[in-house]
Amino acid sequence: MEAEKWGRRIRAFRKLKGYTQETFARELGVSVSVLGEVERGNRMPDDSFKSQVALMLNISVEELAPPNGSKLR
Repeated sequence: MEAEKWGRRIRAFRKLKGYTQETFARELGVSVSVLGEVERGNRMPDDSFKSQVALMLNISVEELAPPNGSKLR
């Protein structure tokens, strides 16, 4: 459940900033399949991944975090 929330947020912000999944994955240095797994909620992003995503999107990890008391872990 938590992974799904993170994935939805990452996907929404990625699209908002105009990145395709392919371009964003390349910029992050991960495969499209890894990014897809995260965005679908099949893989929980670790702290390093969250930080990289936030940096690429020019937002804070706190902004990226799902609402409703979700922990940043």
